[in-house]
Amino acid sequence: MPDFGGAVKPLEENPDYTMAILGVPFDEKSSYLRGAAAGPAAIRAVSTGKCYCGWTELGVNLEEDAVLVDVGDVDTRGDMDKTFGLIEKGVGRILDKGAVPIVLGGDHSITYPVLRAFARHHKPLDVLHFDAHPDLYDDLYGDRLSHACPFARIVDDGLAAGIVQVGVRAITAAHRAKALKGGVRMVEMKDIDGPLHLRFANPVYISFDLDALDPAFAPGVSHHEPGGLSTRQAVQIIQALKGRIVGLDVVELNPGRDPSAITAAAAFKIIKETAGRIVRPA
Repeated sequence: MPDFGGAVKPLEENPDYTMAILGVPFDEKSSYLRGAAAGPAAIRAVSTGKCYCGWTELGVNLEEDAVLVDVGDVDTRGDMDKTFGLIEKGVGRILDKGAVPIVLGGDHSITYPVLRAFARHHKPLDVLHFDAHPDLYDDLYGDRLSHACPFARIVDDGLAAGIVQVGVRAITAAHRAKALKGGVRMVEMKDIDGPLHLRFANPVYISFDLDALDPAFAPGVSHHEPGGLSTRQAVQIIQALKGRIVGLDVVELNPGRDPSAITAAAAFKIIKETAGRIVRPA
């Protein structure tokens, strides 16, 4: 049963939830391989309480210490403008409840409409972005809403007071120029030689592209970029984070490239440990 380690409660019985899972099965903005639309189903499937429990490593029991529900998937049929509008509305409904959205992608283009919703509820907002790529292209193949461009749009629209990117290792000169102009801090993979202890003054949103992880830990992504984070390194960064986490997305899971579901399991681990840190901020 897809129940996030037994922590998910029935939505109809828990209208005053504190965290909500929202799926976005969308990959029309992928520039290389399609398949990320199957990500939400794959994460839910691997999360069964028959395999995992609701306890996090830091001692939070998500079954008792949170009211976690699953509100289903955004309807991604139809054109892109409609889909992005429905993503924004779906996240906005969760935020209107005073709850924390946990968004399952989908390709990384979805983070832009997610943060458009956040801009109406949390301002100023900081963003912690895990990724092999900065996603700062002004456009890719003429598409300004490609999954390679969401952080360029976020910078352009002023949706974040600060952005910290961790694990990046596929950076162009144009990316560096955009980051410098937009005040984006890059923690490049080549410079990580020990634990990271990040501190955020504003509420923080985490956007986690699974290709931030080395392909050895996450083969189920469309863009394999060797030399990345281990799952343990990613969990350590989240556990050590100082700040109030107000939202999370986990994107770019392409389960067709990982029949053993190792990557989906890593995604679930990231979600569970982040949820624990949401319940118990450092």
